[in-house]
Amino acid sequence: MAVKNPYAKMTEDAVFTASKEELTLMLYEGALKFANQALVAIESKNYIKANELLLRVQDIIREFQLTLNDKYEISKNFRQLYDYIFRLLIDANIRKEKAPLEEARDYLREFRDMWKEAMRIAKQQPQS
Repeated sequence: MAVKNPYAKMTEDAVFTASKEELTLMLYEGALKFANQALVAIESKNYIKANELLLRVQDIIREFQLTLNDKYEISKNFRQLYDYIFRLLIDANIRKEKAPLEEARDYLREFRDMWKEAMRIAKQQPQS
């Protein structure tokens, strides 16, 4: 009988019970984690690992792009920004250079911080 990893079970439970807002934050956190790991892989010239990690970040960016609601004007702006980040990630992966990945990571960090702030403000608003 296989024993389930308790950390994996805890993570699974967190995902299944998270709100949409919390899931978005988790995706930003995951993208940043994988981007940081990819930077380390590039520095150590482990290009296979870097490729795997960069593809994971690209998958998260693609998910953000697919879930944008085009009825809001700001979604068009986010789509362009996500497209730019996606291209930076491709560039970093093809050339195995840190600079485009660091730029993409900086944008992701700003988006994550902005999202956290929006969540904080929303919690302070009275429910209508």
